[in-house]
Amino acid sequence: MLPDNKVIITVAVNGGMQQDRDGCVVPKQPAEIGEAAARAYEAGAAMVHFHARDKNGRNSGDKAIYAETIREIRARSPILIQTTNGIGVRRDPATGQLHWPSDEERLGILGIDPPQDLFGIAAGSADFYNPGGNYPGETPYVNSPELLKSTIRAVYERGSALEYEVVEASALHRLMRYANEGIFDRERDNIWLLHGGGFGATPAIARNVIFSIDEGLRLFPKAIVGVTATGHDMFRFVTLGLAMGCDLVRVGLEDSIHLPDGSVARDNTDMVRAAVEIAKIYGARPASVDEARARFGLRP
Repeated sequence: MLPDNKVIITVAVNGGMQQDRDGCVVPKQPAEIGEAAARAYEAGAAMVHFHARDKNGRNSGDKAIYAETIREIRARSPILIQTTNGIGVRRDPATGQLHWPSDEERLGILGIDPPQDLFGIAAGSADFYNPGGNYPGETPYVNSPELLKSTIRAVYERGSALEYEVVEASALHRLMRYANEGIFDRERDNIWLLHGGGFGATPAIARNVIFSIDEGLRLFPKAIVGVTATGHDMFRFVTLGLAMGCDLVRVGLEDSIHLPDGSVARDNTDMVRAAVEIAKIYGARPASVDEARARFGLRP
């Protein structure tokens, strides 16, 4: 468990589609992401979540770009590194339609060298809609049983932790079914549930996430509990999570460019500092990298 009154702050620095706008600057290239992660670490973040971008700033599943980005991050700070589960949606230049990568491409992120510390996967499919993250259109986001099961097995076999993005509470029962099938142990103490709202059909309504958190802990009593949201709702949910004593909060330009007062963040550091200040209201302090590593059950 985390020490008393400690919270893990995750910074999702760029997302797949977010661009510089309204005065905020989104890191896209490996060195930029490395520098953004280091500044966020100094501000209190224990983990960075990133998407790889190509030379033109577009989403990429290229493992070489992921590897270069990991090297750039590690050269600057000891912050824990989590890669995205979806690689990221791409926009067809001819039709303008959004397309998700294949399962094979997404599973390829499990084989990066040097490796990331932590992983993530959405625990269910959803109609994805996130204008706060610069996704103006709605598109089906499919997370197949084969993708989820393969990721669970691979991540736990290597002794790491896997963040399950809970797209809606029913996804928790999907995970419970997999546990009952023997794919993983529901009593693991590093099952990691990220609850949130505003990503599509799941609205950013407090009672929804409160139910989701309670149901997650009923099914997985030793779970690491995290919260996040999109757009102007991000810091409302951060505050809710801190008030409920959650283990982790996620902020960053991936899903919003707005600070608690509605102003635009210049970069991710502003968002981490805002989370630290809200945590102080509840007597909480940012967890260190070593404390987060221990809670995730990672090897030293």
